[in-house]
Amino acid sequence: MLRAAQELAPAEVELTIFDLDGIPLFNQDTENQPPPRVSEFKSKIRRADAILFSTPQYSKSIPGVLKNALDWGVRPEGDNAFDGKPAAIVSASTGRFGGALAQYHLRQILVDLNVHPVNDPEVFVSMAPRGFAAEGKLIDEDSRRQLRRLLEVLVGWTIRLKAVGQSEGSAPGE
Repeated sequence: MLRAAQELAPAEVELTIFDLDGIPLFNQDTENQPPPRVSEFKSKIRRADAILFSTPQYSKSIPGVLKNALDWGVRPEGDNAFDGKPAAIVSASTGRFGGALAQYHLRQILVDLNVHPVNDPEVFVSMAPRGFAAEGKLIDEDSRRQLRRLLEVLVGWTIRLKAVGQSEGSAPGE
C-alpha cells in the first residue's frame, strides 16, 4: 500500500516510508533515554507534514508492532511526536472487510495521540491477494483510484490545518 501511495501521490508530495522494524518493545523505564531507532522514528514524525498509516488487520485490530511504535511516539509524557499531525489510514486484509476493524481501532488510538485523521474517503483493500500482483504492486484499479483520492484529500487537509495553525500563531499541536 505504501509503495502504491508513493506512486500515486500528487507530484508535490514526497512520501517517505519508515519501516517499524528494529523498534524495541516499549519500556517505561527507558523512555527518557530512548534507543536510537526510537529517536529516529520520533524525529521523522516531527519533520513530517502529515502521516499516512498503513496497517494490516490482525485479530480484528492493529498489529502489536504498530501499537508499540505509537506508544514510543507519545512517551515520555509531554513529548508526543504525533501531536496535531494530520493523517490518513489505509489498510489491506485477506478478509472481506479490508482491515476496516483495524482502521477503526487505530482511529480510537489516534484520538488520544491528538492526531487529526482524514475521515473520508476510507481506503480498505479487501481480499488483498486479488488486489496485489505477486511482487506486491497494487493492481486493483478501484483501490488505486481510492488511494489517489485519499492522498489528494490528505494534502488538502494538511494545508487547511497549517493555515489554521498559522492564523493562531503556531502550527497545529504546538
